[in-house]
Amino acid sequence: MTPVAITGLLPDEINTTFSIKEKFRGKQIFRWISNGVESFSEMTNIPQQLREQLEKDAVLRCSEISKVLKDPDGTIKLQIRLFDDRCIETVLLTDEEDRKTACVSCQVGCAMACAFCQTGKLGFARNLTAAEIVEEFFHLEKIAGKLDNIVFMGMGEPMLNLPEIRKAIQVLSHPEGRNLSVRRITLSTSGVISGIYDLADNGPELRLAVSLTAATQELREKLMPIAKANPLPELSKAIRYYIEKTGRRCTLEAALLGGVNTRKEDAAAMKAFVGDMPVHINLIPWNPVEGLEYKEPSVAECNAFIKELKRLSLNVTQRTRRGRKIGGACGQLGKTDA
Repeated sequence: MTPVAITGLLPDEINTTFSIKEKFRGKQIFRWISNGVESFSEMTNIPQQLREQLEKDAVLRCSEISKVLKDPDGTIKLQIRLFDDRCIETVLLTDEEDRKTACVSCQVGCAMACAFCQTGKLGFARNLTAAEIVEEFFHLEKIAGKLDNIVFMGMGEPMLNLPEIRKAIQVLSHPEGRNLSVRRITLSTSGVISGIYDLADNGPELRLAVSLTAATQELREKLMPIAKANPLPELSKAIRYYIEKTGRRCTLEAALLGGVNTRKEDAAAMKAFVGDMPVHINLIPWNPVEGLEYKEPSVAECNAFIKELKRLSLNVTQRTRRGRKIGGACGQLGKTDA
């Protein structure tokens, strides 16, 4: 029997997988896992015979931290080695109110090939399992203490791994375990239209963020190849559907590239795309990536673009950039070898 990654199992599944007759044991084991124990021997209210069975038939962690990087601004990046020796990165972000957010990966690498993103240069290797995703969260909590939020905004395109993300959310939000509110979970997509409809129709009702970056089809295709198969008019319909179906406001994210997508005509195109949708626009000045020829927008350029968007009555803020010194900022994951 190949050892089972137990962090990806719900209480009833623990009972079924390991043929445990006492149903309450699954809940006990699940609670221990959610509390961050590092060995089955720490589960002191579990009979020794069952603990020995779990030691033989299960693994408490199928991944391990290979490196911890800390930025002076408080950001922490973990480089995590998986069971097959592949590596991913996950980031802890702390805001001005000291709220801690886990920015987790859902794939090894990424197939989206966005022109301005480090992860997109890596290509796609495989999807992460629910257990591997859950363990990212637990690894961060071990380093930084209890976390407040989770965003699927790390390496990979979440909409292309929805089944495992849904399972990971079930585990993390389960009342017998970590009990993380689904309202504290955000999923960020590069604009996979079918995934937006799937999430709207089948849940869970997460906060949705869509990486827009450019609101003209030609420029968006150049920067984000996914736009070819997911054109802007259809993307707008999908976002509107999600908002109407779930009652949740959507965030549109835009990586600002100096001299590329910060002109008045870019602001006008964004206004046309948004229309009357109740969305929030989150601007992210581009973070440098070695080997890419884009440039950071100047402060004046960012301020002028924000001013123009506000003049067009759009709800907009600029994200504070964090983790740049450790390759942990938006678009930089995969920058450092694990």
